[in-house]
Order: sequence, then structure tokens, then C-alpha cells
Amino acid sequence: MDFRVEKDTIGEINVPADKYWGAQTQRSKQNFPIGNEEMPLEVIKAFAILKKSAAKANSDLGLLEPKKAEAIAYAAEQIINDKLNDHFPLVVWQTGSGTQSNMNVNEVMAYVGNQWLEEEGSDIKLHPNDDINKSQSSNDTYPTAMHIASVLKLDDTVLPAVRTLKNTLETKVEAFQDIVKIGRTHLQDATPLTLGQEISGWHRMLEKSEMMINESKHYLKELAIGGTAVGTGLNAHPEFSNRVCDAINEFTGKDFTSAENKFHALTSHDETVYAHGALKALAADMLKIANDVRWLASGPRSGIGEITIPANEPGSSIMPGKVNPTQSEAVTMVVAQVMGNDATIGFGASQGNFELNVFKPVIAYNFLQSSQILADSILSFDERCAQGIEPNHEQIEKYLNDSLMLVTALNPHIGYENAAKIAKKAFDDNSTLKETAVELGLLTEEEFEKYVNPEEMTYPK
Repeated sequence: MDFRVEKDTIGEINVPADKYWGAQTQRSKQNFPIGNEEMPLEVIKAFAILKKSAAKANSDLGLLEPKKAEAIAYAAEQIINDKLNDHFPLVVWQTGSGTQSNMNVNEVMAYVGNQWLEEEGSDIKLHPNDDINKSQSSNDTYPTAMHIASVLKLDDTVLPAVRTLKNTLETKVEAFQDIVKIGRTHLQDATPLTLGQEISGWHRMLEKSEMMINESKHYLKELAIGGTAVGTGLNAHPEFSNRVCDAINEFTGKDFTSAENKFHALTSHDETVYAHGALKALAADMLKIANDVRWLASGPRSGIGEITIPANEPGSSIMPGKVNPTQSEAVTMVVAQVMGNDATIGFGASQGNFELNVFKPVIAYNFLQSSQILADSILSFDERCAQGIEPNHEQIEKYLNDSLMLVTALNPHIGYENAAKIAKKAFDDNSTLKETAVELGLLTEEEFEKYVNPEEMTYPK
């Protein structure tokens, strides 16, 4: 392999000749041979947005030559457009401030920007620290990039997936609104409802999750930029933070603001804990939906079997013809991962010692992973399962007619205790509720049929 020599304040180091990073990136690559979890590209792209915005702010303030700002913007666009992905090799398990990834971005942007300047015939040179990192510190840029990446991920990936499944469920609510079935509580028979009503509960879960995720974004839109090393704003112009936020908003179309208290912004990640809590709520809802679907579709002959779901692939290597609820299973495994990520994020956010939290990379990694796998699993579940849910009318009718809990409709007419006598005797004798009610002399056949109407039991009266 061919190398070139780069240097930093520690000394000289060999860097692969075909890579655009510099000495500090190479040292991190060598010093942290831990795992395979690389810094998410979402964070890298958010850094690029930030660096482009910072260069604009510094240039507008007269602190950076316009040509340098133009070169920085060019390099940032290359990153944002996925042209430089191979030049960001660092793992999550590095310094807890994310300094090495900040420098990785600075070094690559300086290299690419200098190439552009040379092609433009300029003898100006970009420096990773003095120009790309001007008016900044890793301590305020990394949490800023975290928040930008998180908001964009929620807006562009998570929320569209939620809306997709929500829309599918809405069509099922309408299609199945008149299919009366038996309800279940405690995994036991309960009073009737319609299949549409049952699915409407799932639909409302997604509506509420969507609302909570949107609400949590408000806090993520507060940015730490301008706090520099410890929150005082040392080496940054007083207007720098607000100007950077304005530029970020211009580039992203969002409404980010400068955090009111930079000391808080550097050492606390309660906003991410809160936002991931909304993701955890979504995960909890998806676990419920996935479990309901696989219970209701269980069988096909020895389970509940009130609905059918698509048969996507053979379910067993030994049992011919077996089909499993694999999309539900995938969702539930994703939920397990999200719950674990939530614990990691909560613990990491609790470790803000003095002026800096040093768990930033793992917090960002887990938040973005939760967002991605939740969205992916929701879309897969929607396309390969939810859209294909259909009622098994025969099974639904059988369970409805066999249920002892239809006796609940008799409470207003003969009282709870008499209704309980009917249910108990019908169960013991393996007879119908009507037969038992007549046998006990509590109702005539005509009265029973008048009072016990499953369809009328699905709404208040």
C-alpha cells in the first residue's frame, strides 16, 4: 500500500495515499481497534452541514476569507451527496466527546477543499483547525451534529414510516368496521367488538407516537454551537451561534435555534433521552401490534386464527407447509434492540461530569440505530404483513357464538349474579347460554334473543 506522510502536534504518521483524512484520523484509527460500529454517516453529513454553516457565518462576520468559505461549502456538499463516504472510517468507540470524528471531518474537508482551490488556481490553503474548525470546539460541534442528525432522521425516516403503516391500518379499520368478533382481556374471552374497532386501537397508537415524536423534536432543535470548549463561547464571535443556526436552517429548511444555556448544551443530553423515549413508546406500540397480529393469526387449525396474514416464505426446515409470522418476529426483535438502546442512552446521558458529557458517540449511534431499524421494520411489516391482513369469517363467527361472555348483555335485565349462574352452568354443562337461561327459568327464548345481540354490544346504549 502506498502512503503519504501527515503530521500533527504529536508528530508524523503514515496515511494511506488514496485516503483524504489526516494525522488525527489515522491516530484514532490505530488507537481504537474496537468493534465494527462506525460513526454513522448521518452524523458525518450533519457535521458537513454544520461546517458549511459555520464557514458562512465566519465569512459574513469578516473572520474567514470568502474563497475559503466557498471551498469549505464545496467540500461539505461532496460529503452531503455521498461522494466521500470511504473517507470516514472511525468507530464509535473513541473519545467520548467525538473529537476524532470532528477532526476526521475537518481533515477530509480541508483536503478536498484544497484540491478545489488548486483547481481554481488559488494559492490559498485550508487548515483543518484554523479554518474548518474556526470558532468551534468538538465539545459544541459534536452535540450540534447529533441534534441535526437526529431531527433529520426523525423527519426523513421514522415519521414517514409511521405514516405509511398508519394509513394502511386506517384502511383496515374502515374495511373491517362491521365484522363483529369476540374481544379478549387477560387472554380470556371478553365482550364483543368489531375487528375494525380492534385495529383502530393500533391506529391510534401510531397517531399518538407520531405526535410524541414531533413534540420531542422541539427540544432537539436547540443547538450547542457557539459554546466552544466549556460553554463560555471562547474564540467565537458573539453573533456566531445565531448566524450558524440561521445558515443551518437555510440549508435544511428546519427551524433550529441556538441553545439558551451552552453550559447545559455541552454536558446534558436530556433532549436525546426524551426524544428516544418517544421512539421507545413507538417500539412498545409496535410490539403490541406485532404480538396481536401473530396471536390473531395463530394456527391455522390449532390457534386463534381469526385473521390471515401473507405467507411470505416456508416457515420450517423440517415441517412441510408451515408458515410463520416472521414479520411480527422481526419487529419484536427490533423492539428488544430499541429497549436496550434506550438503557444505553439513558445511562450515557447521566454521565455529564462537570462541563462535558463524554458518552456522545454511543448516544448518537444508538439513537440513530433505533430510528433506522424501527423505520425499516415498520415499512417491512406494513408491506409484507399489515397490507395483507384479512378476516377469517368462519373462525370469527365460531368464537363469537361460542363465547360465554355474551352473557354480559343480560346484566341490566336479570342482574350480575343471575347472569353469572347462566355462564357457569353453561360452561359446566357444555351447553349454550340460551339453553341454560331457559333451563334456569331466568329468561324465555324470545327474551334471550332480544337482549343478546352481539352487534349491539359493540357500542354504548
